[in-house]
This record gives sequence, structure tokens and C-alpha cells, in this order.
Amino acid sequence: MPELTLADLKGGRYAELPVVETPLYDIDEMIKATMEEPVWLHFGAGNIFRIFIAGIADQLLNNKSLTKGIIAADLFDGEIIDEIYKPHDNLTLAASMRADGIIYLKIVASVAEAINGTKGEDQSKRLIEIASSPSLQMMSFTITEKGYALKGLDGDFLNVVKSDIENGPDNCIHAMSRVCALLLARYKSCKKPLALVSMDNCSHNGDKLMESILTIAEEWNARGFLTEDFINWIEENVTFPLTMIDKITPRPDREVQEKIEKIGISSIDPITTSKGTYIAPFVNAEIPQYLVIEDKFPAGRPDFQNAGVYMTDRDTVNKVEKMKVTTCLNPLHTALAVFGCLLGYKKIADEMKDEDLVSLVNKLGYAEAMKVVTDPGIIAPDRFIKEVIEERLPNPYIPDMPQRIATDTSLKMPIRFGETIKSYILDPELDVKDLTIVPLVIAGWMRYLLAKDDQGNDMELSSDPMLAELQGHLKDVRWNDPGSAGDALDPILKNDMIFATDLMECGLGDKVKSIFREMLEGEGSVRRTIRRYI
Repeated sequence: MPELTLADLKGGRYAELPVVETPLYDIDEMIKATMEEPVWLHFGAGNIFRIFIAGIADQLLNNKSLTKGIIAADLFDGEIIDEIYKPHDNLTLAASMRADGIIYLKIVASVAEAINGTKGEDQSKRLIEIASSPSLQMMSFTITEKGYALKGLDGDFLNVVKSDIENGPDNCIHAMSRVCALLLARYKSCKKPLALVSMDNCSHNGDKLMESILTIAEEWNARGFLTEDFINWIEENVTFPLTMIDKITPRPDREVQEKIEKIGISSIDPITTSKGTYIAPFVNAEIPQYLVIEDKFPAGRPDFQNAGVYMTDRDTVNKVEKMKVTTCLNPLHTALAVFGCLLGYKKIADEMKDEDLVSLVNKLGYAEAMKVVTDPGIIAPDRFIKEVIEERLPNPYIPDMPQRIATDTSLKMPIRFGETIKSYILDPELDVKDLTIVPLVIAGWMRYLLAKDDQGNDMELSSDPMLAELQGHLKDVRWNDPGSAGDALDPILKNDMIFATDLMECGLGDKVKSIFREMLEGEGSVRRTIRRYI
């Protein structure tokens, strides 16, 4: 049985497995060309990068639109590099799963070099060498939204950032500090322009990246570690394009692993790193994928459009992102997360077999959110939401969990539901009080915060930065006692940071409170309430 190694790939062992697509390009030539003149450095070596971003580069190499690969680095969990990339010669086995169980396997070989940025002076020097290379066109990122954060909820710099600010560019740790230091090295060596491209799933990702980099630079400037000229150089020569990325890429699934092993590939067991990352030599994901990028690359770029990437202007990226996160996908995901936890589901796909929940997401999407959808022009909202509801969410081979999606819901509410509420308020032809499913989901989230499922059993809640505060407001609310709710929800519903507007003031608050009380009427009351309103 072949293993995922260059030796087995070059040795022809995959010729015995025609169901596995292998690279059409000369991998050794690609690596040689990349090492001599790197063009693309990526930070964040996890699954979305391996199957999607590296997959784009792999496709471009296959169709001869690109001759150089990607250099991947991880500044947070270097064990990924040491335990997954190195033993498998930087190869990834991409497993794309159809809803009918058919699996498409492809070896992605576009990573020319992988760097553990968490240890070793040699690795740090190598990153400086790459960043200083005049041929480099872009640095890209999939480090999650938290990777760009410099401050905590109290508004103060995180301790690691405080240390970086005081210690300067030579001894920094936080990802944003490290990248700023790499830009400083580039400024000192060649001053060539560059694009820094966040490909993380968060609103205005490029702006978040730019703000963090400039904040670090300004703090170092104030302490004499660099000059104002460097900041001016960033502002004039470094771009931070906006992007919208969409591909559901859950953790490695045991059933997928078994399918791969039956085909004849061995040594693909997952590992768990000391940082808690659960990762395998293979990546399982859905087939649909979208990447929309603001075309703002001062040093040139790969021909992304030849691999299905939408290259467009800033306004269009904003519209696509708004369509996805406020209407066609993210609100549906959050609704399924909240009610999935309450109703005891462990997989989103299983929820899409539940007639009540299918009706709920259809009415949430089509009957309410689509009335105020933003049409970006390049992707049709009606086709996008149809694919989400009929193909993507029901796919049983994309084992995404409602418990994972329920993480940080307080941070998601203003975008996923607040924007729709605001749009109703601003549209003279619509009445915000006509919304029913949106208040139902908000009430469901309040009910979720009680940490009792629909049978009255204790359940574990996903992490959320506001969890303690929110539960503090609900401390006197009791399951199976609607009268105990009183006005406990008022401080939450009035918080315009959570919902982007004051729900009590706009007229939705009383409806949410009423639905919430209905969900406190004992065993099965969540299910009964959903049925009542759909």
C-alpha cells in the first residue's frame, strides 16, 4: 500500500490507484524554482490552506499558469509542520466529498517548503530571507480572526503584544508582530512592494490585517525601534486586499479515513498536537468553494482567475461577503448551531433531515433575509442559497458539528442577524416587526445560554467571550418556569453591540421575550415553539 510520500509518488505506486489524481507538473523543478525566487509565502498551515489555497496553486501548476509553489509557515502550532508536513514531504491528500458518498482524491504538492516558525533561529532567518527576496509578490494568511487581534475585551493590549512592543522587532512572538518585523526586513533590504492577503473568514479581513500591522509599527516607532519612513513605505507600497472565502472544511473524519484506507493508502492516522490541533495527512472537505479577492497586487500575482478565483474590486468583495454572512449561509449555520445543540444533534447534516429545522432555515433564508439581500453581481444570491440548503448543509460526509459553529455566537450576532434587522428598519417598504424567524433564532440563543437541552438535561456550552456576562443576566431564569424570565433578557436585547441595534427600541424585543418564555414550558417546549412559528 502506498504512503503519502514523494518516494511512493515518484516511484509510480499511485499508478496502481487510478482513483487518486496526481500532479501533472515536475515537483522537483517546482521546488527548485520556488527556492531560487519565492513568490508566495503563506502563514497558517491548517486544513483550509492545505485543501483550498494550496489546491488553487496546485491547479495553477497543473495548467501551467504557475511555475513556482507556496512556502508555508506556521507561527502558532509548529507541530503541524513537524508531524504532518515533514513526514509526508509537504504533500496533502485532498478528499473532496459528495453528498452521495463519492470521494474525489487528489494529491496536492504545491507546497515547496514548510517552516515551523515557532522554534529555531534558523527558521526565523529563513523567513527573513524569504520576506527580503525581491521576487516575493505576496504573503497570505489563514490564521483565524483571532490571529489578528492585538487587544483583549478590556481594550488593553494582550500581554504577548505588550511584550513584543517593548522588546522590539528582533524578539517578537505574536503573529502580527512577526509579520511586521518581516516587512521591516524587506524595507531594509530591497523596499520592493508587496501584497498582504488575509484569506480568513471574517469581515473586512484585509482592513483588520492592515490595522494590526500599522499599530505594531507605530508602537515600535514611538519606542525608537524604527522610523516614520518605514510606516510611510507600508502605506505607499504594501496593499491589504479584501477577500471572501467560503469552503466548509471540518476536522478529519474517521469514516473518510476508512474509505481512503480501503482504496489502498496507508499511514494517514490523525494526530492531536500539544496546542490541541486535530489534523491528519488527509483533509476532508465539501466540493463547493468560493474565493473572491480584491485585485490589488503591486508586485504582481499568480493568475488566480485560472483556478476559479474571482478577481474583482473592493466594493464587489464587500457585497459578496455581505451576501454570504448576512443572508445566504452564516445566519442559517448559526440557527442550526443553536437549535442543534438544544435538540441533541451532533452533525449539521443530521439536522437537515429534520423537517422542522429544514423549514426553519428555508424561511429564515428565503422569506426573511433574501428580502434585503445584497446582490454582488458576480455570484447570484438565489443560486448560492439554493446550493447551501440543498447540497452543502445536508452533505453527510461533511461532519460539521453544531457545537463547533456555536462558538463565539455573541460576536456573530451583529453581522449574521443585526444587519438584516437594520436593513428592515431602513427600508420604508418593510416593517421590522414582521420578522418572525430572526426573533425565533435570537430567542433560541437565549434559551441555549441556560445550558439546558430540550429535555431539561445539562449541556456543555461552546466558548464565547461574553458567556459569563450573558449568563449573569439569566441567572434567575429557570427551566420549566416561564414566569422566572421576567425582564432578564432586557439588558441583552438592549445591547446594540450584540445585535447592532437596540431590539427593545426597534420593536423586536417583546417578541423575542415572548418566544423565549414559550421555550421554558418544560420538556419538548423548544421543539413545540419551533413548530408554532414555522
